[in-house]
Amino acid sequence: MRPDNTHHLTEAARRRAQATRRRAVAALRRMATSGLPVTIDALAREAGVSRSWIYGQPDLRAEAERLRDRPRPVTADRAVPDRQRASDASLLRRLETATQRIRELEIDNKRLRTALAEALGERRVAPAGRPPHDTPRPRVSTPSQTL
Repeated sequence: MRPDNTHHLTEAARRRAQATRRRAVAALRRMATSGLPVTIDALAREAGVSRSWIYGQPDLRAEAERLRDRPRPVTADRAVPDRQRASDASLLRRLETATQRIRELEIDNKRLRTALAEALGERRVAPAGRPPHDTPRPRVSTPSQTL
């Protein structure tokens, strides 16, 4: 008769179950503190366990559902970490630069409108038989050029 070694299997199963539970609890804590949305599927992926295993753990499932239903404030301030957020002085400088660029473009636009009006006026007063100087001359093709 063989010796009864089932206690080794039982002990290995118990250790595996404890490790699985520790992974799931740690994943749940990470998700809760990071502000990630907590769902059973996301928890299963994060912990490396099956969804059915989580559904079989009433306390973990209840905690995941509680975290899922918690009100999460959604503000623009939380979207960008403090170290990446622009300072007030930086934003003011960007606004001043943009305002200056707009003024320059308005001046340039006014100059171009004036130049266009003068060119159209010159064209209107030009003699009828003479084409304006900015009109391209028509090309006349000769038989030697078509080959």
